[in-house]
This record gives sequence, structure tokens and C-alpha cells, in this order.
Amino acid sequence: MSNLGQEIEHDKNPEPLKSSGLDRFFKLTERGTNVRTELIAGLTTFISMSYIIFVIPTMLGDAGMPHEATLAATIFVTVFTTILFALWSNFPAATAPGMGLVAFFTYTVVIGEGLTWQAGLGAVFISGIVFLILTITGIRTMIIYGIPDSMKSAITVGIGLFISFLGFQNAGLVVADESNIVGVGDVAATGPLLALFGLILAGILSAKNVKGGLLIAILSTTALSMIVGYTETPGGIGDIFSINVPSLGETLFALDISGAIGYGVISIILSFTLVELFDNTGTLIGFAKKAGLVKKDGKIDGIDRALQADAAGTILSSTMGGTALNAYAENSTGIAEGGRTGLKALVVAILFACTLFIGPLVEIVPTEAVAPALILVGAFMLPEIKNIDFSDFTTVIPVMLTIIMMPLTYSIAEGLAFGFVSYTLLKMGTGKFNEIHPIMYFISAAFMIHFFM
Repeated sequence: MSNLGQEIEHDKNPEPLKSSGLDRFFKLTERGTNVRTELIAGLTTFISMSYIIFVIPTMLGDAGMPHEATLAATIFVTVFTTILFALWSNFPAATAPGMGLVAFFTYTVVIGEGLTWQAGLGAVFISGIVFLILTITGIRTMIIYGIPDSMKSAITVGIGLFISFLGFQNAGLVVADESNIVGVGDVAATGPLLALFGLILAGILSAKNVKGGLLIAILSTTALSMIVGYTETPGGIGDIFSINVPSLGETLFALDISGAIGYGVISIILSFTLVELFDNTGTLIGFAKKAGLVKKDGKIDGIDRALQADAAGTILSSTMGGTALNAYAENSTGIAEGGRTGLKALVVAILFACTLFIGPLVEIVPTEAVAPALILVGAFMLPEIKNIDFSDFTTVIPVMLTIIMMPLTYSIAEGLAFGFVSYTLLKMGTGKFNEIHPIMYFISAAFMIHFFM
């Protein structure tokens, strides 16, 4: 994931096709870009985030979802929702099931709460409806401004550590011992050694800002696993590429809305909403600033439609077998190349559609090759900690609880609950009522109900 601050100067005198339909529809001239720049930006973004077709199906597989269908769902959701983003909002961002939201769905909702994955998809559908209502009514913006900045940053850091923890487990580097206490795995075993190789390689490539570094590390580790005999070597080109598109059959419209409602999903929906709000909305705002889409009056060109597309996309995602969406930070690489419009996102969608024909390759990739990407997600999200105010202990304690309870309880929702409730109670107990936004009382009350129920 490239830093949003890394900008590569694009064409100073772009020459868009002024008379073309593309120019008029995507406002290329207005935003100071051209078709060539948008094509390069789209290709750069695709290379940077294409690793998700290996990582997300692996995580959803832990929820008991069929692998072929989750692969198809990941790709189809990414393609359709990114096209929606491109055509409806003209925003230069590709969207896909969010890594943190996939982790929440799998390890908190399904494994932790005991819902079936079908009921979990039902909860995602309901959350999409909630997102849409909150967006249309403007409440979504109010919630964003109502949560303290330190708590927003704590959510990002906590999710990052949780995902890294999952990566260490998948790599076999962290295991539960006989006392059910986390311990170090057999580092000398082939699987953990492969994961360590992938981790170091991915770290080096990321440090050197190599585009597609995570993808290169995944494929290189897979190749090494074949060389050492850890995984089976493909017999021919047919074992890598296929003319048969993976089927959505087992997850398409498999969501169980009544099952989700019957279980009682208030706290789950609240958690989905909070994670989605701060994981995605903040990212979109950051992209808008870097792409020069913030107007003189402070308004962001296309942000309202982008949020609407995000909510509608989440609803669509749940019907295909995907989770809530995220505008991936890898979009920053394309923006740095000069991408300013939805045309860049449309290019990413088209390229992801092409990955439907590499299903056999995805099947070959071992878990240990994917684990380093998960581990590094935590490293990419950790810098957010610098935005936390450590001078006030009534803030430090909630921040600490939010961050540490996510991996310790194996639940993003529990981390949110401990963090928000403690924040409100500590501020009230020290008389700092002026630091509590009214929305915090509502959120804290909802999580307290969750605790007692």
C-alpha cells in the first residue's frame, strides 16, 4: 500500500480528447487529465491491489464459504461496484470487499457470534440498507464528525493489528499451545519458513515502493513452495489459466436476511457501520485531497455520489457473496500517476474482470504465501497511531482498549465496544462533558445493550 503523500507528477499539459464522449462524461478537461493518463493510472492501481483475489477468498474460506464461489464473488463484486463508482460518482477509486470488513465478517460475525455465513451475508445486506439511509439523510456525515479523531485512528490501528494476527496464524508463526495461550510455532518447518520468505520479500518491495509488491511476493512464495515440493507443481497451462469462469452459484442470493434478523444483529450492524464509516469515508476524503477534487468552499466533487455508490455497492455485494466495501488505499498509486476521474476506476474494473480466467492459479497458492500480505496490512495501518492524542489519559485508556481488545478477543466488535463505552464513561466521570458529542452517548448505549444481551 503506497503512502497517500507519495505523488508522482503527471503530465503538466495533458491533451484530452476535447470532442470525445469520454472527455465530456468523465470531465477529463475540467479535471486536468487525459485518456492516456487515466489508462496508466488504472493499470497502476490494478497491479497494486490485485493481490486481493488471493487474500480475500482465503479469509472467507475460514467462514466455511466455498472457495470457487468466494473467488468469483470477490472478482464480480470488485468489477460491478467499481463500475458503479466510476459511472455514478466519477470518483477515481476502485472498490472491493474491505480487508477489515472481511475479517470482521469471518472472525467476529461467523466464527465469533456463531452465525451461518448465509446469515452473515444477510447482516451485510441490512448494513447496506442502513448505510444508504444514513447517507441520504446526512446522518452518516454527522456520525463521522461526532467520533473523536483519536478513536477513529484507534479503530484503524486495532483492525490492522487484528489482521496481522490472523496472518501470523495462517503462516504457522503463531499457534495456540496446550494451555490455549498464544505461542511461537515451529519456525523451522517448511510452511512458516515460506511465510517468512514471503514476508521479508514483501517488506523489501514495499519499502522500495515497487508497484504490485504484495502480488510479486505472493507469486514468488508460491513458486518457491513448488520448487521445494511443499505444493503441487502445475501440470500445464490449463492448471494456471482456464476458459471456465468460476461460478457464483453457491453464494449468489444465498444471504439469509431472516436468519440475521432472528439472531438479533443490532450490535453487529452498528459495528459494520462504524468500521465502514471510518475505514472507507476517511480514505475517500484523503483521495479527494490528493486528486485535487476539493473545491474552494471545502466541498468535494462527487463525494456524495461516491458515498451513495458505496452503500448501494454493499447491498449488491451481499447478494453475490461479498462483504461491505472499501476504497482500497492502493488507489493512491493511481492518483499519484495522475488519475483524477472515474475512467481510471473503469480501467481497474475491466482488468479485474480479466482475472476471472486465472482461477486455477488462485487454487495453487498456499495459505503461507498469502499470510505475509495479511501481516503487512497491519504495518500499513499502524502509522495512523501518530494521530492519537496521548496527552489525555481519558483518551489514552479507550484508545488502548480499542486497539488491544480486537486481537485479544478475536473480535473487532468487542474492541469497538470496550473503546467507545470506556471513552464516554471516563469523560463523564472526569466532568469533561463538553468533549462528548451527543452521537457518542447513542453509540455507547448501543454497545452496553450488546454487553448485557
